[in-house]
Amino acid sequence: MKTTIKFCGAAGTVTGSCYWIRHYGRNFLIDCGMFQGSKTLKALNYDKFPFKPESIDFVLLTHAHIDHSGLIPKLIKNGFMGKVYATEGTRDLLSFMLPDSGYIQETEVTFLNRRNRQRGMATVAPIYTQADAEKSITQFDNVDYEEWRDLGDGVRVRFWNAGHILGAASIELELSRKNTSDTPIRLLFSGDIGPENKLFHPGPDGPRNLDYLICEATYGDRLRENLKPAERRQRLAQVINQALAGEGVLVIPAFSVERTQELLADISLLMGQQSIKESIVFLDSPMAIRATRTFSRHADSLEDISQNGDLFENENFVFTKTVEESKNINMYKSGVIIIAASGMCDAGRIRHHLKRRLWDRNTTVLMIGYQAPGTLGSILLSGKKAVRIQGEDIKVRAHIKKLDVYSGHADANELQEWVLNRLPIHRAVFLTHGEPGALEALQKRLIGAGLSPDHVLIPNLDDEYELTATTVLKQRSDHKPRLAVVAAAKLDWHNDLAQLSLDIREELENAADEKSKQKILRRLRRALDNEVA
Repeated sequence: MKTTIKFCGAAGTVTGSCYWIRHYGRNFLIDCGMFQGSKTLKALNYDKFPFKPESIDFVLLTHAHIDHSGLIPKLIKNGFMGKVYATEGTRDLLSFMLPDSGYIQETEVTFLNRRNRQRGMATVAPIYTQADAEKSITQFDNVDYEEWRDLGDGVRVRFWNAGHILGAASIELELSRKNTSDTPIRLLFSGDIGPENKLFHPGPDGPRNLDYLICEATYGDRLRENLKPAERRQRLAQVINQALAGEGVLVIPAFSVERTQELLADISLLMGQQSIKESIVFLDSPMAIRATRTFSRHADSLEDISQNGDLFENENFVFTKTVEESKNINMYKSGVIIIAASGMCDAGRIRHHLKRRLWDRNTTVLMIGYQAPGTLGSILLSGKKAVRIQGEDIKVRAHIKKLDVYSGHADANELQEWVLNRLPIHRAVFLTHGEPGALEALQKRLIGAGLSPDHVLIPNLDDEYELTATTVLKQRSDHKPRLAVVAAAKLDWHNDLAQLSLDIREELENAADEKSKQKILRRLRRALDNEVA
């Protein structure tokens, strides 16, 4: 019997957080998240789990973001019968976030199956439905911060405030062998670590003197200005005033939870200070509306809200719940701010707004969060002049801007400081939840700060390690990883095909005459025939 950890997600990539722990007959997970990004990466969501769901005893959940929680309904649907342990804030958020995820999947599959039938292709089923997600909430059990919970068979757990979003936690584990005097193995899973000067939350906390630390590295290669709240709002005001000048419209793709509430709070304060003119602000996301109400209910436990009154109750804020209300936003040609999900532009109502307004030079699109490779948000930030949305080619004439002052993640300096504050770490630090460049950069930083090179490890997807109180050993596996390392955090052929289609159309449109267009098509046909031959 051994204690092992298998990295079933967020290894070599940012999303799909899932760690499988086996400890002397006990099987449990830290997180069970959905993969996001390229179609190749998202395809893993439809695959079988690398473990038997019915064999899992319980799940420990760091926080509510879908890349950490989004496959819990699938886990339950496939036979998991245990408890999901999470903070009250996390459970409250997921009571509507998971059903919304199920609804999005049902909607997208309906659209996909319509196209598949037209093409004579097989139809597919959603990963789980809205009803599956609603049912999954009944298996949640609330835990409090900084209180030990004994889960039996030598497993104890304690949750620490991670300073990331409402309810977010780092999770401390103490694993011991029953009926022995062996020293327990102590692990800490960072979850997602929040930055300094984070709105609503204190700085992240955690224990010291560990055997193993599993740490996120989302921004392991990036530094941000450490802006105070007033400075952050000043930057936002500059963007808003510039975007709304003349006949302008500002469109903000925003994650429904935390990022949207931060924006609303800052916009409300800026209007109150007359730093920006009073304008209609549409919050066009049913999930974000519910999240905002949840934040109001938790106001007593959040910083920056109660002392400023209810910043979300602003007469200029219009919460659009129905599809018809969302469509009516199209009637506004100028002078409005539209906040809609999703934050990476991969789903939800934001895609309709972008489809409607990207071609308009009076539109400004403001990105305020991380954009995974292959998502529409990352493609827009890369400067592409045309994109494909819902099967249509859309010219990009809008101003695409980025404001990286609302991140919920610690930057490289803050991550390094957080890790060093956990010392001593006796065995190993595993770096996860990052793209290859970020992982390698944080590894180099930690080694430069004095950690042993042999003890700062970057696992790949499906890597497995044996954990002991004296050493860490990588285990050989009879199974190949579900996805090659090089494919985990890069654009795939779907992205290349979409871009090629756009490039071909642009070349044809710019061709001088019919003869030139036919020449281009003949060259393409010859290239294709040569490849096939």
